[in-house]
Amino acid sequence: MCEAAEARDQVQELLSAHRPAIGEISMIDALLVTSELVTNAQRHGDGLSGFSARIVADRLEVTVADRSRRQPATAVGRETFAVGGYGWPMIQQLTDCVIIIPTSGGKAITVSIPLTFASPGPLMSSPV
Repeated sequence: MCEAAEARDQVQELLSAHRPAIGEISMIDALLVTSELVTNAQRHGDGLSGFSARIVADRLEVTVADRSRRQPATAVGRETFAVGGYGWPMIQQLTDCVIIIPTSGGKAITVSIPLTFASPGPLMSSPV
């Protein structure tokens, strides 16, 4: 896998197949976090070296590995409206756990995204 779109497709397929159905906001959050992590690995991490996604209980766990040991950066402390550095705070806001592990070839970032489930549709009433 080498593109953010492919990673999003994989996550969307995984979440869409889940029963009970994943709520729309959780789906959007998961796709946004996935896209940011993969794009950051490509742009700032010397390329994507690994990707995985799995559902664990009521959470989506996404792991993205890249070829750089450099830690993610934010726009905090830079000039106002500087380019870049806004995705990492967003990732931290939309996840409930972020783990960065150094690897022999760079680093792996694993995030946990809370999932909510779609409420069932209205019950059909039978005529009396």
